[in-house]
Amino acid sequence: MSLHPLGALSPAPRHLPLLLRACHPEPAVAVTVLVTALAVTAGRGLAGSAAVAAAVLTGQLSVGWCNDAVDAHRDTACGRRDKPVATGGLPPRAAAAAAGAALALCVPLSLLSGVTAGGVHGVGVAAGWAYNLLLKRTVLSPIPYAVGFGSLPAFVTLGLHPSVWPAWWAMAAGALLGVAAHLVNVLPDIDDDLASGVRGLPQRLGRPACRVLAPIVTLAALGVLIAGPPGGVRLADWVLGAAATAVTVLGTALPTASGSRWPFRAAIIGSTIAVALLLLRGADMA
Repeated sequence: MSLHPLGALSPAPRHLPLLLRACHPEPAVAVTVLVTALAVTAGRGLAGSAAVAAAVLTGQLSVGWCNDAVDAHRDTACGRRDKPVATGGLPPRAAAAAAGAALALCVPLSLLSGVTAGGVHGVGVAAGWAYNLLLKRTVLSPIPYAVGFGSLPAFVTLGLHPSVWPAWWAMAAGALLGVAAHLVNVLPDIDDDLASGVRGLPQRLGRPACRVLAPIVTLAALGVLIAGPPGGVRLADWVLGAAATAVTVLGTALPTASGSRWPFRAAIIGSTIAVALLLLRGADMA
């Protein structure tokens, strides 16, 4: 297989369905759709919002494929049947080549929003790669999530004309939602992670602590989104905040089977509702 980034996928079309499964499609699509909607509400326009969507999608794809390529041996040893690389259907080399291709595309697509905005998005994507390559095994594991999610509102507003940094509450809420996603993402895999030597902060804290902390961090993000924007609290803020809280708490508090992805999916739903709060105040973000 060729390792040239733009030709990495074409020699093996049989790998395409497996690559789609290996890219972590749920979070990749969710993050792309939500940030694109945020760009629309912030006033980026059709072309600007399309540029945001393309950059965010390729960045998310690169991080997802990098994750599966780096964790290939560990996932295989743990018997991860949900990952094509772990089952042997997708060679780690193919996932690595796809990650490189997506990253190579992400750079110019990010720069379509301007040098400063593109640089900020690059920092966020680099944080995802740093997590995969090193930080997921350390007590600093939440930092890449905080940086990656917290940088997304800045990527949106720094691409406006004139370019401006977002309000503090937008970046703070994004960082908190990122940390909450990290906490619930590891819940099904803590035992396997510890057995294979992955000792990030959630693994060190343990499953019971993560089940408590994840809703608390999400509630903190909701509080920032409700109280931070100007203009006071509106009825829609309370309704959406209550819905996001309920989904998040249920997702982490209810008993689930070992390996269940429900807590992570609940976090995506809760975060989606939380971002709806941000979308309602998108014009106030810049």
